[in-house]
Amino acid sequence: MHNFEFLRMVNIGQYLPLQSVLHRLDPRARILIYFCMIAAATFTSSPIGLAIALAVIFIGFWFGRIPLRFALRGLLPPLPFLLILAFLQIFLAPHPAEAAILYSLGPVKIYLAGLISAGLLLLRFAVLILGLGLASYTLSTSEMIHGLESLFSPLTRLGIPTHDLVMVVQVTIRFIPFLAQAAERIAKAQASRGADWGTRKGGPLARTRQVIPLVLPLFLTSLRRAETMALAMDARGYAAITRRTSMMVMHFTWKDALAILLGIAAGVAILWVG
Repeated sequence: MHNFEFLRMVNIGQYLPLQSVLHRLDPRARILIYFCMIAAATFTSSPIGLAIALAVIFIGFWFGRIPLRFALRGLLPPLPFLLILAFLQIFLAPHPAEAAILYSLGPVKIYLAGLISAGLLLLRFAVLILGLGLASYTLSTSEMIHGLESLFSPLTRLGIPTHDLVMVVQVTIRFIPFLAQAAERIAKAQASRGADWGTRKGGPLARTRQVIPLVLPLFLTSLRRAETMALAMDARGYAAITRRTSMMVMHFTWKDALAILLGIAAGVAILWVG
């Protein structure tokens, strides 16, 4: 039965209400720190920079008292898709004209640049997934909404609907567990109808062949659920208003400013190395 437990493997979107240094920071400070780290890891082109970003994220797990085994478990669901992308990157990555061929089988040639590009892709996605996981473990839904609205409040003077933008971010993050739940139901339905699920052996490639039949029904289910949610919001008269009040009062202290400076310094170091 563990072959169908997709929801147990998805960690992004889950909040852990722990008593830690990160949880006690101002929500706006946490959002800025995570944004600096994820943006730096996205744009750096150096493996050393990605290694620094990974080390900083592990330090964040330690400060946030997040169990390392629980955090690393979030890398398992997207692993088959990442392996497919890395495999394609080996053959499609650009390489110098005079580059030496490591392996050749007929028209198929493998270069060192392709292997390095595939390794960087896996490392980059691992850093991004772990970084998003750290953000979701230490930021509750209400903290994220109020923090983003406070940070985006100057844009409301320009006529930008910041509340709608925040709502899109919230729905996107909180939709991930529902996707895992829908994939679990589809897999059980296919297995009950005789699909070969959980009996193949062969490692990640066999697991990838099992996941492919889930893509189309999961996509259709997601579209149907998104349409239902939009109709429900419209029927209840949901709309962003110009001025909103909040029961949550945030307090910015010198500790938050120091944490933001450290996050910016880490992001600059990652980009500078690249």
